[in-house]
Amino acid sequence: MKPAINWLLAILSGLLLVMIAPGPSLVFLAPFALTPLLISVADEVSGRRRFLLGWVAGIIQWGGMCHWIAGTLAMHGGMGPAVAGALFVGFSLVKGLHMGFYAWAVGPVFAARWAPLALALLWAGLERTHGELGFTWLLLGNAAADMGVPLRLAPFTGVYGISFCFALVGASLAAWYLRRERWQLAWCAVLIALYALPGLPEPRAGELTAIVAQPNFPEDQLPTDRRLHEAYSRLARLTLEEALRPQLGKADLLLWPEMPASLYYELDAKFREQTGSLARLSAAPFLFSTVRFDEKGNPYNTAQMLTANGDAAGTYDKMNLVPFGEFVPPVFNAFVDKVSQEAGTFQPGKAIQVFPTPGGKLGVFICYESVFAEHVREITRQGATVLVNLSNDGYFSSRAAQEQHLRIARMRAAENGRWLLRPTNDGISAVMDPAGRVVEQMEPEKLAVERMSYGVACPGELTPYTRYGDWFAWLALGLGLGLVAYCWRTYA
Repeated sequence: MKPAINWLLAILSGLLLVMIAPGPSLVFLAPFALTPLLISVADEVSGRRRFLLGWVAGIIQWGGMCHWIAGTLAMHGGMGPAVAGALFVGFSLVKGLHMGFYAWAVGPVFAARWAPLALALLWAGLERTHGELGFTWLLLGNAAADMGVPLRLAPFTGVYGISFCFALVGASLAAWYLRRERWQLAWCAVLIALYALPGLPEPRAGELTAIVAQPNFPEDQLPTDRRLHEAYSRLARLTLEEALRPQLGKADLLLWPEMPASLYYELDAKFREQTGSLARLSAAPFLFSTVRFDEKGNPYNTAQMLTANGDAAGTYDKMNLVPFGEFVPPVFNAFVDKVSQEAGTFQPGKAIQVFPTPGGKLGVFICYESVFAEHVREITRQGATVLVNLSNDGYFSSRAAQEQHLRIARMRAAENGRWLLRPTNDGISAVMDPAGRVVEQMEPEKLAVERMSYGVACPGELTPYTRYGDWFAWLALGLGLGLVAYCWRTYA
């Protein structure tokens, strides 16, 4: 095959991986996204060219999928467009290395008749390493959020098993095209086993009620203390009015999201009294976002829990911080002004917290932490019967990014078989059921306080994924690397 065609095929795979993500959301393309790249690298004997083909595909994938990063850094990071653009290009180049390694490694595998299996295992295993290597986001398997049959794997293998299935289809098609052996397509028959898995939980109405606030605070300006208190007072008034509507009955939970402009529960007596009074008058537990400081003055992005009596019931400090938002690598401190008020100085929390309430045990994770499947799984394993994701997606400066983040959260609900409540600052605020279905959703970019229904799981009802974690992903990585190494040995 001509080199120019190989480059076009690599570019096509990068574009397909972008197109399956929101906003295009052409998820039916997910099983075929890797096929063009695999065909191109199988035709290249040069390891260097294979790496470059994969690198280009990866740059297109991450640059296209996360295009909103440039706007976020420019608008909320206190940078000029040139610096933000340069950092975004650097981000895309670094994230593309994953795909470059994959393309380089799998070249010799096509000589084996079991190539599709090895290719799919290695892909699923490498996806698990994104978080450990600095940043993870939408994975190939996230495209199955609305696909009932592939999603049956989520409670067993997490998102990585679904990625394996899509990669297996793509690799089988590539092997069939290259070897002209129809039986290569038989690998896809493994997917028939998905029909033997238990079906997803049936849709049902939630028996409990949460009052969820979506403040729609502006992200591009920090208000004065007076205006900030006025805004919070207005939100408290709207929340209380909703809680005291007699025809709708008592609420089981009050939720405010992560906010762009922080108030300090421990330091601000007025705010502390206001939130305590809101919980007491509503007769409902209250969970909201704040910033707390340790004895050394280090700030933490914190979820504060109050009882229905208005008393402090514990805190959860965010453990996985946002690069360039809450955590800034020291080398970049000169370029970053503020993505949040304490940018670059937030400290990671040290422990998961599960909050007992009359409406279930709440397992809380904050915003970007939704991308870490193993973190949400551990929260559930420690007793959470309801998941809550306090978020602020306004920094994304993109509706597509908000939809991407929602899709990621939906997979966490399906993996753990839990209802998931997701209040956000300006959208997309939603409730997901244990199958990851969005059952209620607020209109984005609008101030709103609404009642949303949710359910509670039995504490002992744990999915296999919750019990055993990323067993499949790590097994896939080990087997994939082993099979590839075997092929390299015989290739050499």
